[in-house]
Amino acid sequence: MNRFTSSLLIVSVTLLAACTTEREQYDVLIVNGTVFDGSADSAKQTNIGVVGDRIKSMSAADNAHATTTIDASGKLVVPGFIDPHTHAKTRLLDPATSANANYLRQGVTTVFIGSDGSGVSDRVTTLQTMQRQGIGTNVVFFAGHGALRRAVTGMEDRVATSDELQAMRMLLREEMEAGAIGLSSGLFYAPGSYSETSEVVELARVVAEYDGVYDTHMRSESSYGAGVVAAVEESITIGRQAKLPVHISHIKALGKSVWGHSAAMIEKIEAARDAGVDVTANQYPWQASGTRFSNALIERWVMADSKVRMAERLRDTALLPRIKSEMQDNLVLRGGPEAMLVTNAASEYVGMTLAQIAAILEMEVLDAAVEVVLNGDPSIASFVMNKDDINRLAVQPWVMTGSDGTAGHPRLYGSYPKAFGDFVRERALMSTAQFVHRSSGLVADTFRLCDRGYLRDGYVADIAIIDIDNYKALASYEQPTEHSTGVTDLLVNGKLAIHNNGLGALAGQTIRKTTCN
Repeated sequence: MNRFTSSLLIVSVTLLAACTTEREQYDVLIVNGTVFDGSADSAKQTNIGVVGDRIKSMSAADNAHATTTIDASGKLVVPGFIDPHTHAKTRLLDPATSANANYLRQGVTTVFIGSDGSGVSDRVTTLQTMQRQGIGTNVVFFAGHGALRRAVTGMEDRVATSDELQAMRMLLREEMEAGAIGLSSGLFYAPGSYSETSEVVELARVVAEYDGVYDTHMRSESSYGAGVVAAVEESITIGRQAKLPVHISHIKALGKSVWGHSAAMIEKIEAARDAGVDVTANQYPWQASGTRFSNALIERWVMADSKVRMAERLRDTALLPRIKSEMQDNLVLRGGPEAMLVTNAASEYVGMTLAQIAAILEMEVLDAAVEVVLNGDPSIASFVMNKDDINRLAVQPWVMTGSDGTAGHPRLYGSYPKAFGDFVRERALMSTAQFVHRSSGLVADTFRLCDRGYLRDGYVADIAIIDIDNYKALASYEQPTEHSTGVTDLLVNGKLAIHNNGLGALAGQTIRKTTCN
């Protein structure tokens, strides 16, 4: 062999070794999928390479090496969905349900807790416990206006003093320093309902200092009080005066008395957005709302001070005529006794309407309702929404998907596939890309989740692979705990939480708010 041939051989071997060394290496490689990246852009065919908890490449080579390769042929590849309104805290703390499989099976990789003003009680221990024992989804938390009030003013039906408001500000600042995404309120519920708008504005100003969001269960979603349109106006006022984004949770027009009012609500929100107030909302696709008997029927003055005092008032023969008169008005708003279905599995009345309960107890309807509240106060589903309002709100570009998942209601197990089925597959109100955006990127943008909600190089690898023909909600009002189908594989922080339809790693993280670059 001459010197030239020898040199050529050495160069060839060196180049071959370099090519082998530089061949792409991934922990997870997703190939052949139809990729929607979380924007409203059309799908593209590309491969995704994941290393650790991050997307390393959105254009990985077909022949790249990977520990796990997932062939997504014929399936959608989308960002893991982000649910901005859940009540998942208890499930996440219970080792038997901490996988949060009901959400994973819908393609949800991140849930928000502390909604409706509840906040996260014993926050430090709660979040540490979740992280230590393992959770299936990521968790983001709100500070809660109702929790602040309970800590400072208890359940008293009155305006907070200046000193009490200052104490609430200090507690709220601690929550925001700990990483809360914003402040949630439940102005429909006690004790949030006892506050004036000015109190909420002052607290929201603290949140604005941390670039947070004000999230609200509005003071009314029906014709309670000043009504739903006035409640929208109050929400906008809080955002405008406190100079921060406003997010309206589970937006709806609840009850026949306000069916059609969604048009006026949208008009108010669009005008505010045009004037520079950042207003968004989330929505679940179900026609029935969910709450407790007491919250649906009993006025808030009856609930003041404590549950013991509420029970005393409900047994007070002098007060009962007034209480029942107000309950009758609220019963009409809720669609009557036939439209109120007990959903709490622990209740002896589960699966029964208020009308059926009254017949069993051989009581007048309102007397039966009082009896049920005094003996368990179970959760109910109220069939009080109109499809036209649901559809009109769904197509707004500032409305995103949210479950408001509660035990006994099918929204806990099936909101995302039902929304896809209703709005994309059946009614053609939006494209698949728009549905994916409203369930991922829009949520991340709204709440400043800097590196989630999109499929992009360097972003966290929260990724769902969906067999779209089989992406369906099986949960119903009669069988509310049936898992959804169609999510064949799911990555949470780069780990397989679902693989080949089977549950896998508990890879969720507790997420603190950070400042985006």
